[in-house]
Amino acid sequence: MTLIDPRTAILLISVMSVLMSLVLYALKRNYPPSIRGLGEWSAALLMIFFDGLLAAGRGKLPEFFTTAAPNFILCSGVYLLYAGTQRFFGDVPRPRGWMALIVVVLLATMWFTWVDPYYAMRLRLVSGLLATLFAMHAWQVLKQGRVTFAKALAALVLIGITCIQLMRIVTTFTMPTGSDILDTSPQHAIFIASFSFGVLLLAISAVLMASDRLRGELEHLATRDSLTDALTRRYMDEACLKELERSHRSGRPMVLMIMDLDHFKAVNDSYGHQAGDRVLINFVTMVNALLRKQDQFGRFGGEEFVLLLPETTLDAGVAVAQRIRNACARSQHEPSCTMSIGITTNRDDQDTMDALLFRADAALYRAKSGGRNRVESS
Repeated sequence: MTLIDPRTAILLISVMSVLMSLVLYALKRNYPPSIRGLGEWSAALLMIFFDGLLAAGRGKLPEFFTTAAPNFILCSGVYLLYAGTQRFFGDVPRPRGWMALIVVVLLATMWFTWVDPYYAMRLRLVSGLLATLFAMHAWQVLKQGRVTFAKALAALVLIGITCIQLMRIVTTFTMPTGSDILDTSPQHAIFIASFSFGVLLLAISAVLMASDRLRGELEHLATRDSLTDALTRRYMDEACLKELERSHRSGRPMVLMIMDLDHFKAVNDSYGHQAGDRVLINFVTMVNALLRKQDQFGRFGGEEFVLLLPETTLDAGVAVAQRIRNACARSQHEPSCTMSIGITTNRDDQDTMDALLFRADAALYRAKSGGRNRVESS
């Protein structure tokens, strides 16, 4: 007696697939377009839904629609899941080779359906292709950078489904396979149920990965200037305050500098605001290339920027400021601007953030009044 009715299990995976397809489609409609792959994931699950309906119609529909068509739709849907993950992580899918392979497998299964009926061979062909697709999909997830729960879940599920498909191939040599998808043997029911559960978990992991990406983008927007990608003033205020408190505890110095592009209004007036935007973007890119990983660089507004150098003495900070000033003066970008910089460091345990900003701003004023394109310390 079978543990699970195959037709019921197939219909169950169809229902789960279409529900998760609707969830992913809703995410695609509401998430920013920079989060890619959601459309492919949604379409893939919809294809698996139609595959299940056709396969469950075995004995009630023409044989072509319950054998060849479901095999093609299932393999294409599994490939589309893989392609969606490639797009999600910024890679370009290459469908031609995969679709050609799917067509070859489809033609072979048709041969072993009508010309030389051999169900075990059909299982081996389809399971082998699915195992290859799931294995490549797993590698696509594993080769990404920082590990998150969503990525780990996706990778584990994909590896698990790959193993299930390989085991399915092995059982065709060691156990009876029946004659069609609705075979009632226990091992067949277990394979269908495990595949159904795996697809559900894979869809859930896709939703979680998309949610992680959205959260990351929102955090980026909250902490980064939309034009230059420098840190925002609010973030820099908090970062500077935390670093000052840490300096008080550790007794190590920190450097704070305020930078201002010289005659920036003239650039906007002469070349236009788009040219002025390019100057700001190029300046931020140049400065970031000169900084350490722990340094934090933000835009306070307009053409004014703030740089925080943790665990840095005043002399070392002045040297950094001079490198930035020289790089700005030698810039090959047109139009170009020079830069004035005011720099200070914390002096004692009673120093406040307002005091540091006041001293750095006073030093910047001296640099401006002293002829610009200068570094002054306070």
